[in-house]
Parts: sequence; C-alpha cells; structure tokens
Amino acid sequence: MLNLAEIFTISGFQVTFLIPEHIEKGPRFSNIHARFAHYPSFRFKTFSDGLPSNHPRTGERVKDLFESIDIKTKPHFRDLLESGESTSNGRGPWTCIVADGIMSFTIDIAKDFKIPTILFRPFSASCFWTLFCVPKLIEAGELPIKGDTDMDMVVANIPGMNGVLRLRDLPSFCRVEDVTDPQLQHVVSETHRATNAYGLILNTFQDLEESAVTQIHSEIPRLYTIGPLHANLKHARASHARNSLTKEDRECLLWLDAQPLKSVIFVSFGNMTVLKWQQFIEFWHGLVNSGKPFLWVIPDNLIECGRQILVEFLEGSEHHGKVVDWAPQEEVLSHPAIGCFLTHSGWNSTLEGIYESVPMICWPFYADQQVNSRLVGEFWKIGLDMKDICDRGIVTNMVREVMETRRDEFIKSAQEMALLARKSVCDGGSSCTNLVRLIEDIKLMNELKSS
Repeated sequence: MLNLAEIFTISGFQVTFLIPEHIEKGPRFSNIHARFAHYPSFRFKTFSDGLPSNHPRTGERVKDLFESIDIKTKPHFRDLLESGESTSNGRGPWTCIVADGIMSFTIDIAKDFKIPTILFRPFSASCFWTLFCVPKLIEAGELPIKGDTDMDMVVANIPGMNGVLRLRDLPSFCRVEDVTDPQLQHVVSETHRATNAYGLILNTFQDLEESAVTQIHSEIPRLYTIGPLHANLKHARASHARNSLTKEDRECLLWLDAQPLKSVIFVSFGNMTVLKWQQFIEFWHGLVNSGKPFLWVIPDNLIECGRQILVEFLEGSEHHGKVVDWAPQEEVLSHPAIGCFLTHSGWNSTLEGIYESVPMICWPFYADQQVNSRLVGEFWKIGLDMKDICDRGIVTNMVREVMETRRDEFIKSAQEMALLARKSVCDGGSSCTNLVRLIEDIKLMNELKSS
C-alpha cells in the first residue's frame, strides 16, 4: 500500500496515508516519516484499530482485528471524512479513497460523501478468485472440510482454475468444519463486496495469473493488475529507498558480501507467522544439517515462547548463519549470494522472489499463502511446496534439492518468470499500461469533482 501511495505522489496527487497508531508508536517503527518528508504533497495520519497496543494482531488472534475494525475504525473513518480536514493547509478535497480490500466499509461511508472507492487487495489474484468462488464450493459440497476428508482431493468448482488446487491448497480460512464460521464468512463477504467498489487493484501481472485475472475481470470490469508493485515503483523514482514501516538490519548485507555466489538460504516467514517452539527447532536443525549458510529473519513475535529463550538458544551458534530482527528484503533477494528463499509464501515475498529469480521453498502459514505455495511448486515450477509438514529431514532434503540436485532446473524456471515480471513493468508492459490507466482514471475523477 505504501509503494502504491508513493507512486500516486510521484504522479502528482496529494496523498493522505492512514496508518494504525500502534505501528507508529511501536519500538521498531522505521524512519519512514523522514524518508517521505521530501514529498510536500504526502502526509501520514494515524487511526486506531481499537485494540490495545500489546495485542499481537497475528496468528489466530487476527480475527480480533476484524471485529475491532468493524466496531471502532468505521466511526473514526466517517468522522475523518466529515471533518473537512482534507482541505486544510492548502490541500484540495479528497478525490478518491484507496482502501485495503478487507475494509470494504469504506465504500458505503465514502459514497455518502460522493467519493469513489477503489479497493486494493494484497492477495494473489488466484486467492482472490478462490475466495470469490467459495459459495460455489459450498453448493457443490466441496466445503466444509470434514475431519476424515482426503486433503489431497482436487477442487473442481473454481472456474478457470479447475484442477489447480487441492483441498489443502485452499486459503486457510476454508479449513473449517462449519461453513458458517465467522472468519470464513467475513473474508468471503469482503471479497464479494469488491463488486460494489469503483474498481479493484491487484498486485500481480497478466502473464503470472492469466486465468484468475480473466475470471475476476468478468465480475469486476475496472480491474487494475499493476504488479509487481515494488518494481513499478522502482521505475517511477530515481532512488531505491525501501518503503518499510519496520527498522531494518542493514549489516546483514555486509555479511552477505562475504558469502560465495548463490550459497545462502534466506529465511523469512514475514511478520504475521507464529511458530511453535518445536517447529522452530525442526527448521533450525534442518537448516544446520543442510550444511548451507543461512540468513534468518526472526522478529519478536515469530515464536510462541518469546524472545528470551530464543536468545539463549542462539548463543554461540553464529557459525551456522546470521539471525536478524528484520532485513531489507528486496536488497537481500537481489544479492548474488542468495541461492534459495525459505518463505511463508506471503504475496509480497512471493513477487519479490519471482522478480529477483530466486528459487523458493514454501511453508505457508495462513490466509492466501496456501494458494501461493501451490502455484510456486506445481505450476510455475520455481520451487518446492512444504505445506502441512515441519520436519528437519524434509527441510534438509528440500534445501539440497533446490540448491544442489535440481539447482539448474529451478534457476532456469525462475529466470524465465523473472523476465516476464520485468517485461510487465516496462513501457508497454501489461502492468505499466494498467498503472497508467489507473492514474488517468483518478485524474478524471479529480477533473469531474472540480467542474
């Protein structure tokens, strides 16, 4: 979202970026304010998501966030639009709302003020379309998933993607025995609400997910596929500063400089994954036993048992690899020392890995990640899918398969996919063209509002 906001700023728009106050007040908040200070037309504004500052907002507890946003954030958002603050300090009135796709309440509230809303869903197109088709899966009896169901059964009722996914590859929200599950119903409802918005932005490109994009376009005509967004942003600005809300450990880049070509496993499960201690131990031993050096991102909330036991465990183990709180991921993935990306298959991470042609080992945690890992392993052939397994022997074997026995095969496939990604954001590419169309459509909104 921040990358998209910067693209809008560079394109001449005045941008107000709403950020949850618990992030801005957190101990690991980056100097992002300073980085954006040279854009006079850009400003941050905080809002409350209604949860206490110490709430984890991760894992199973993310459902609390959905509920709190509905109760607390909606009235705050209406108050903001009613305040007339948009026209303060010489700024013009708001022309358009670009909202996270899980906050579709913005559509109705903004409509009261005659402001169009475009939703931005940071999922893959394939996951968005899968969630859109959940009612079809329920009607066909493929959902709910009962306890004795064969999870490798192929799903047959997703138009355009028939035979692509198994039950275990459906979004984690679908792993319920009761289709009235509140979290599943909420996510599916929010997905369908996109048809009521002015349009939908997806961070993907045509050649990557053509079937899903075609199906979504039939339901939502104003569809803007403009990914990889981080690459489109690189083309839009001269500098390559990273838009991260979290402080990054840049010393890891110096450590990578000292490693041989394509020798290092980069390990990051994002900032929402929560590992049990035994899962961490399996990954640790699997990596160590592989004999490959690794760079592992371990934020405070990664492991259930907390940071202190982890610190004690890691003491004296530096010779196996390097551990950091957070890393400049785009730069790490582009570093010549990286030979493999062990990832949770979050969509940003997946796209960044594709763009830098890094083969992946996927261990999805929740949400869209199950879908993404299936595509990486089975259809794009740029890595291996390790979902629903956490075993040190398998970790070791998969690392060796990606970095040794099938190394050339995976590198070739990854380079071919990276070429398509890079073409999409070049002049005349599908994502570049769609981004221009999006910007022109918003400019037209502004002209209509001014006339």
